[in-house]
Amino acid sequence: MVQPLRFGVIRNNILSWDETIAQWRRFEEAGFDSVWNCDHFQRPSDPGGPHLDAWTILAAVAAGTSRIRLGVLVTSNTFRHPALLAKQAVTVDHVSGGRLELGIGTGWFREEHDRFGIPFPPTPELVERFQEAVEIVDLLMRQDVTTYEGRHYRLHDAPFRPAPIQKPRPPLTLGAHGPRMLRIVARYADRWNSYASVEEMRARNEAIDRACAEIGRDPNSIIRSLYGWPKIIGADPWESSDAFCDIVGRYREAGMHEFIFEPPGDGQWDTMERIAAEVIPGLKRAGG
Repeated sequence: MVQPLRFGVIRNNILSWDETIAQWRRFEEAGFDSVWNCDHFQRPSDPGGPHLDAWTILAAVAAGTSRIRLGVLVTSNTFRHPALLAKQAVTVDHVSGGRLELGIGTGWFREEHDRFGIPFPPTPELVERFQEAVEIVDLLMRQDVTTYEGRHYRLHDAPFRPAPIQKPRPPLTLGAHGPRMLRIVARYADRWNSYASVEEMRARNEAIDRACAEIGRDPNSIIRSLYGWPKIIGADPWESSDAFCDIVGRYREAGMHEFIFEPPGDGQWDTMERIAAEVIPGLKRAGG
């Protein structure tokens, strides 16, 4: 399986509703493959600023768009029981007509947990809970009735109706960085998303390949997705077409198939739309 190049945008839930839906539609009209939002009670880079709920916004933009794929990059497992997440996800899958990408991560921003009274366990337990949550969501989406006996979560003859529109379930995007998390990716993910330097991303890609080999899975069946956070990658993709191509080229060499960037800043929207109209189609033809 050869993965095509994909391009998306991640949009924080910090705007008014009118601005939010206008921007998501603009990204859709520009031709991006996907748009994502963030799951926080407060924005890590601006803890005192506004931030709306990720899944509520996702349901609303699902009803207000028609083509683009959409998801949360990524849902914090600490915020919701996995059965609730599965129910929210199947609802958005129906509202969107089958355009949902289901993203899940452990949760990481301790400050919002402390401020809102949400337990934030040590890393080993975060990972344990994450693995059980992924297993539960996967089972619920595939089965009519599910029983699950885990250390942290338990389901007893839980019916799941209606089933998702996408079969066997919406694609799972797992946010993961460390060795144990990458092994979970190898077993369950349709897409892996992470952020780091080129060298770190290459090493993580190779770790996923090894984990896939251990369980007999085709490593090419997993989309390798970069969250192109300028602070981490050290470059602004909307500075120019050359800057955009340079980022894509460097991370393509590290094995990435998908590039999800933050929105353009003030004065960069015309550049973004020119890149979407002229540069991205060329990259897809050359490297897809």
